[in-house]
Amino acid sequence: MSGIEKDNEIKTAARAEGFTEEEENEIGTIKAEIDCITPPTSEQLEKIERFIRTEYGAEKVDFVIKKDASVVGGFRIFVGDDNYDWSTLGRIRQLRKSFQALPKQYDPHKIISLLREDIKDFELDAGHQQVGFVRTVGDGIAVIEGLHDVRYGEIVLFDCGIKGMAQDLRSDGTTGIVLFGDDSEISEGARVVRTGRTAGIPISTKILGRMIDPLGKPIDGLGEIGAKEYFPTERPAPGIIDRKPVSRPLETGLLSIDSMFPIGMGQRELIIGDRQTGKTTVATDAILNQKGKNVVCVYVAIGQKASSVAKVASVLSKGGAMDYTVIVSSPASDPASLQYIAPYAGCAVAEYFMYRGRDVLVIYDDLSKHAVAYRTLSLLLGRAPGREAYPGDVFYLHSRLLERSAQLSDKLGGGSMTALPIVETQAGDVSAYIPTNIISITDGQIFLESDLFAAGQRPAVNVGLSVSRVGGAAQTKAMKKAVGALRLDLAQYREMQVFSQFGGDLDAGTREQLIYGEGLMRLLRQDKQSPMNLHEQVIVLVCAREKIFVGVPPKEIKNYEKKLLDYFEHYQSSLCLKIEHDKVLSDEIKNDIITAAKKFASENN
Repeated sequence: MSGIEKDNEIKTAARAEGFTEEEENEIGTIKAEIDCITPPTSEQLEKIERFIRTEYGAEKVDFVIKKDASVVGGFRIFVGDDNYDWSTLGRIRQLRKSFQALPKQYDPHKIISLLREDIKDFELDAGHQQVGFVRTVGDGIAVIEGLHDVRYGEIVLFDCGIKGMAQDLRSDGTTGIVLFGDDSEISEGARVVRTGRTAGIPISTKILGRMIDPLGKPIDGLGEIGAKEYFPTERPAPGIIDRKPVSRPLETGLLSIDSMFPIGMGQRELIIGDRQTGKTTVATDAILNQKGKNVVCVYVAIGQKASSVAKVASVLSKGGAMDYTVIVSSPASDPASLQYIAPYAGCAVAEYFMYRGRDVLVIYDDLSKHAVAYRTLSLLLGRAPGREAYPGDVFYLHSRLLERSAQLSDKLGGGSMTALPIVETQAGDVSAYIPTNIISITDGQIFLESDLFAAGQRPAVNVGLSVSRVGGAAQTKAMKKAVGALRLDLAQYREMQVFSQFGGDLDAGTREQLIYGEGLMRLLRQDKQSPMNLHEQVIVLVCAREKIFVGVPPKEIKNYEKKLLDYFEHYQSSLCLKIEHDKVLSDEIKNDIITAAKKFASENN
């Protein structure tokens, strides 16, 4: 059948369906816009028409030719939301990509040879690119029409250079885009193109010691990172086969945590509490304690004050921790879109090192502000609000982030990622929406109580509400034996303390238990930025259970503890080294600790 016969058949069918003559003529016709400086010749126009008819199966092409100085030379052709960049700059970009794909060679003669070979074999492709147009823009959100093949989470690029991420694929063919920049630079009708890749971060080992934003740009004033590799911010969590059980401890250096709520490499342990209860201090102390332990640390600040982030960076720098730490910061002044992507960017940095066989500690400070940023974006995108105005997928928001923490199998290099997410509560309410969500995702929580903090108990760990679901599996044998029934002793002390407030005479056993419990609480107090080594923790716990500190006035217990540890460092250094190296507390070592402690007590009475 000829083209004319086919066209007549289509029009006859259209007439039967009730189409007007004008509508009949438009059937089988496709519109194309050509942007150029010099209009195409009749021969060029014929070739372009032949290409479009072949590509789209059209019977006729209706051309609209527009003059555009930005084209420089050649043509840019738009067919619906498809763009074919046949301009001079478009061809140069293709050639540049071809050069960038060449293997890295250090011999200049080989580079020249490769370039010549690549130029000789270089062929221009059709330069196809989908293009959309901005329908509305405002409040960090752009709604675009076109780009029908865009994927959820894909990065798109606007004419002005601002990037955005597709977050809302709608049934009417429009797409909601969250912007990673100032929306005042984008106007209605502006063009937007697909990049073909999801959000990612440029990365290399040079990123250690740097502070970056969620897009990977350095914000510490130390120059470019020079990273060439592009690592996606979102990727599936490792499956069960790719993991192995959590068995190695990640020591925080905090006696109250390492003894009763041990954290293992690959675990997700929530730090939860009201505002100003020391949550960030616990996290930074954990980072400081990783010095010399070959652990990479990633601190993600979400919605924090810039001064608070600078303070954390200063603390880590003074403690010599920045050499193995990366800070990903999206302060409160950033748009909600950047705060939303920040923890995923930090997780990507951590995964980069984990899949290279390294142990990584990542801290998200904090996920309650992250949930608020996501709620803001969702409401602006027009999604239906649920409980507390959060969207229905807010649980998935954090589960897909925290599930990426794992202890990888030996087949995948044996690396690990340990996550310490932080969540802020209101008036100690752990049953609120976001806290309960994250509690159900994590492997335990460390609850910091306001009343304990106000009473001078630092870190203010509530022993009753805190738990580690990994437990002794991630504890050294020395620590497991030294801690004994410490949690039970503290629980009994708190119960007796409540009853003693009602007054009345107390028997000698109760008074002794109260004195012993108060001494334990004093021993669990620890100055910030003063992490304890394993042997120090073991010695203190053994001495406490043997009630070496019972006769010491409560206010003098911390000074007494410091002198006792100094005594062991000077006169029992071989014993300290043995505990640190073997990580085992045998009966012989335990007896040596008790004997040395009693000797110290007799010399200092």
